[in-house]
Amino acid sequence: MLATDQGQRARMIDYMEVHTPARSRDLASIGVSRTTIARAVADGVVLRIGRGLYQLPDSEPDLHAGLIEIAKLAPKAVICLTSALSFHQLTDQLPRRVWIAIGAKDWAPKIEYPRIRIVRFREPYLTNGTEVHRIGEAEVRVYSIAKTIADAFRNPKLVDRSVAVEAIKAALSARKATAGQLAAAARENGAWNQMRPYLEALTSNG
Repeated sequence: MLATDQGQRARMIDYMEVHTPARSRDLASIGVSRTTIARAVADGVVLRIGRGLYQLPDSEPDLHAGLIEIAKLAPKAVICLTSALSFHQLTDQLPRRVWIAIGAKDWAPKIEYPRIRIVRFREPYLTNGTEVHRIGEAEVRVYSIAKTIADAFRNPKLVDRSVAVEAIKAALSARKATAGQLAAAARENGAWNQMRPYLEALTSNG
């Protein structure tokens, strides 16, 4: 390996230990050539995870970096279910894919990175409880805490019931949502019958 290439590779690895995923243009801005990137990928030192996107092989998936990419590539999509629970810090589960909701007849986005799981919501479930959160330079659409929990109960084939129940407990104990807010969202989103026994048990004074 040429000394120049070796120096660029070391600089690239140092950069990618802090910034993941790294864009090819970001690497170019610190003096790393496309040839160096290509050789590092061929040697297995760096992984190409998408068009112009790279990360180190042992990098932990960065949820927020993935959400920023989705906001750029599919701005109408809404982060939902387990990914929204993770965003709101209501679950310890780290989904392998980012869950996004789109309309029943919407065009399904083709996204190389991050890996996504698409669910289709009809109205009013698609637009209810949508929030916009700014992450860095991006505006990311995410369902609210109460709406996300209601969706988790409404879709037991997609979210395990134990995960949904833990999310209610976490939301109440951290005071991220009130029992009234959770009940209202459950009624609005067709999940009241499923949520009611758990919500009543958790908020009773017994």
